[in-house]
Amino acid sequence: MNPISTVDYHAAGEPFRIVTGGLPPVPGDTVAERRAVALGAGGSATAPRPGALDEVRRLLSREPRGHAGMYGGFVVPADDSEAHFGVLFWHKDGYSTACGHGTIALGAWAVDSGLVAAPADGTAWVRIDVPSGRVSAAVHRAGGRTTAVTFRNVPTLVTARKVAVPTSRGTVEVDLAHSGACYASVRAADLGLTVRSDRLPELTAVGREIRTALAAGPGTRHPRDPRLSGVYGVILHEELPDTPQGPSQRNVTVFADGQIDRSPCGSGTSARLALLAADGRLGPGEQLRHESVIGTVFTGRVVGEHPDGVVTEVTGTAHRTGEHRFELDPFDGLGTGFQL
Repeated sequence: MNPISTVDYHAAGEPFRIVTGGLPPVPGDTVAERRAVALGAGGSATAPRPGALDEVRRLLSREPRGHAGMYGGFVVPADDSEAHFGVLFWHKDGYSTACGHGTIALGAWAVDSGLVAAPADGTAWVRIDVPSGRVSAAVHRAGGRTTAVTFRNVPTLVTARKVAVPTSRGTVEVDLAHSGACYASVRAADLGLTVRSDRLPELTAVGREIRTALAAGPGTRHPRDPRLSGVYGVILHEELPDTPQGPSQRNVTVFADGQIDRSPCGSGTSARLALLAADGRLGPGEQLRHESVIGTVFTGRVVGEHPDGVVTEVTGTAHRTGEHRFELDPFDGLGTGFQL
């Protein structure tokens, strides 16, 4: 394996490891096609085996180089010249179709690294192709530094309301929305829980139950692209006092196979925005204050309508945490690592 170069950021506490060098080539004309190759569903006789790329994912997301909460992205070519670059999002269990906090981190990285020109004071737009479509990041600058990033998502569509889901804590009603990936929303109080770090084992366990129970349910199917179907994350949320700008909620998002989002979840915030707007709780010009289980905050708003749903924007911060050059010693018996 070639040495792997990364630049690491966190967005509201959730890590994002940007892989900038050492990747094997990933064939495909679009980011969505490259994700299919990464999943082992594509490729050619001359392309590297799909497992070569996945070895890199495992190397970076497993101990001792990573951890169970690690998240990252492989920077790949854009679908066309209208975007600056593409990205394949990954986590410890595989490859996701969307990642809002990652888009925020990528926007900051693109400007901070000089890949995309930006003013010392003002805003620069970074256009990124992801498996679910084209997203953009407005990188806000003041005094020569990045102060915040606003992520504009693909359209978000509400696909099911009040779906009865049996759990070990009783039957609950779940709402479903597609915001680049499918998210299931449920009130934590309906499960007898609160969104606090000391309740994370229970929140994680019931989140996994709900995701399993909803597998292949009608509301989890994307109406246009089957590659985006299936529940990716379960958002367990609770109400906080409204702000003068609009509603306020705290959430924890359980995604993949029991992974916890430390941030308020960027794409998940888009799902919450669409549901709140559908309920009449988020009006024109209002914003959602969305707090994570560790107390960090994203703000979000609905900025328009689209045939495929509503257009949302989510604002947060991203901070660089380091640069790394990872290697795999061929004599290391642990290979690409382990999970506990």
